[in-house]
Amino acid sequence: MGQKIKVLIVDDSAVIRKLLEKIFSSAPDIEVVGTASDPYIARDKLVQLKPDVMTLDVEMPRMDGISFLEKVMQHFPTRTVIFSSLAKTGSETYLRALEAGAIEIMEKPSIDVSQTLEVLGREIIEKVRVVARARIQSRTKVATPTTPVKKVDRTSLARTTHQMIAVASSTGGTEALKVFLSGMPANIPGTVVVQHMPPGFTKSFADNLNAMFPFEVKEAQEGDQVVPGRVLIAPGNFHMEITRSGAFYYIKLHQNAPMHSVRPAADYLMKSVAKYAGKNAMGVVLTGMGKDGAEGLLEMKNAGAFTVAQNEETCVVYGMPAAAVALGAADKIMALDKIAGELLKQLDLREAA
Repeated sequence: MGQKIKVLIVDDSAVIRKLLEKIFSSAPDIEVVGTASDPYIARDKLVQLKPDVMTLDVEMPRMDGISFLEKVMQHFPTRTVIFSSLAKTGSETYLRALEAGAIEIMEKPSIDVSQTLEVLGREIIEKVRVVARARIQSRTKVATPTTPVKKVDRTSLARTTHQMIAVASSTGGTEALKVFLSGMPANIPGTVVVQHMPPGFTKSFADNLNAMFPFEVKEAQEGDQVVPGRVLIAPGNFHMEITRSGAFYYIKLHQNAPMHSVRPAADYLMKSVAKYAGKNAMGVVLTGMGKDGAEGLLEMKNAGAFTVAQNEETCVVYGMPAAAVALGAADKIMALDKIAGELLKQLDLREAA
């Protein structure tokens, strides 16, 4: 067996610390190297023990977990799983944790903690394993536009979307999407995105992005039209597809069974884009664990779309892009900050043809 994954547990509850220690001790490839009851103790242990992964609560004495994580990522970057009862009850907490540098987030059970944690043990262990393989990224700073934010021109609703973009992302994707979108102009081709997130958080995420860029970003609703200048984010717990009526593309939402254990699933979206947009589309698979989006991207490529997978060097988790590459689904494999420019180049080539 190779080296064990070294874990530091940071939680003000002695009960939770003991339960997590018990769970991790059942995994032969994980070793708890230390525990801490508050961020100040955790800071010293991070420097001393150099763990591969830190599990971190949000509500703690002396300093909250997110403020601590922001400082950690500046001075001692560490792969982090947020484990908190606030992870679900407040979308602002969830998004702040991702922006601060958390790679994975789990909701801490508030009732029958001992029993529930035993049930969640397998999931916690798997998340730590995934995070241990993740690449630590510096926080992405995207400047807020100083010019007024441009919303969808009403005239664009009356014409077909000649070109559209479909994007799949998961672990590390919230920051990757900011980098990708920062390379796009105000008249970005109509763009549809599946980012794996729990219900209730995709609207806040979309609203945050909407304030950052000179085009509209919104959580998709049934019947929304895919048009230039608009980015539509699939809502949590709903699969998103496109359909076509005449010359126009529209959003269709449904709650069919999860695919690849996720809902929304990018494969649903991309397969519908392949069917209805064909060569008038471009597809992108960004950082994320698992294989969602790989088959859909291949169908898009086979239908004539230009397709891109993010390269391993710039991924937080090289799972979904790796699966797409393995299937031969990607026309190009590129660094994250080069993808938007390549899509715009391809768009110019198509319009000139």
